[in-house]
Amino acid sequence: MTLHFDTFEIRPIHEGDAWKICDFVVSNTDRLKRYLPKTLEQNLNPTLSEIYVKNRVKAFANKELFVFTIKETETRRFVGLIVLKNLDWTIKQGEYAYAIDYNFKGQNIMSKAIGELSQYAFESLGLERLQIVTHKDNMASATVALNNGFKWQKTLAQFYTPRGEEALDMELYELYKD
Repeated sequence: MTLHFDTFEIRPIHEGDAWKICDFVVSNTDRLKRYLPKTLEQNLNPTLSEIYVKNRVKAFANKELFVFTIKETETRRFVGLIVLKNLDWTIKQGEYAYAIDYNFKGQNIMSKAIGELSQYAFESLGLERLQIVTHKDNMASATVALNNGFKWQKTLAQFYTPRGEEALDMELYELYKD
């Protein structure tokens, strides 16, 4: 499965991605440390990234968690990660988490990628509800949700606690299959 938009492509994570993911995570540490600390910790060196990728490939095959990469089609440059997590197959629901390389922020790439992937999640994976949970101050993430037709549902009181911080209220956005 490969999804294309503009000059980019989205693909399931594969074992050849370990080095690129490690480079991405290390160069984007400041962007990942607050909201994606586990992904950061699991990819701080090439050996950890190899383990991360191996585990994510297995989880993908078992439909437990889906990790996708965004790359430039021509150059193969690594642009970002999208994780479809917290899957509940009984109600056909999943939640997105994502990060884009600092060199590509503000270019609407993640919005387009989430749009493509949402269509895939509905049509190929059989999901019926997709969620994005973000902090009210993370306007870029809220914009990704809104650009793709996700509707704000509610504030989740003290839903997420970043390391070394107090619990934060988070905003829940949802998109339903037509």
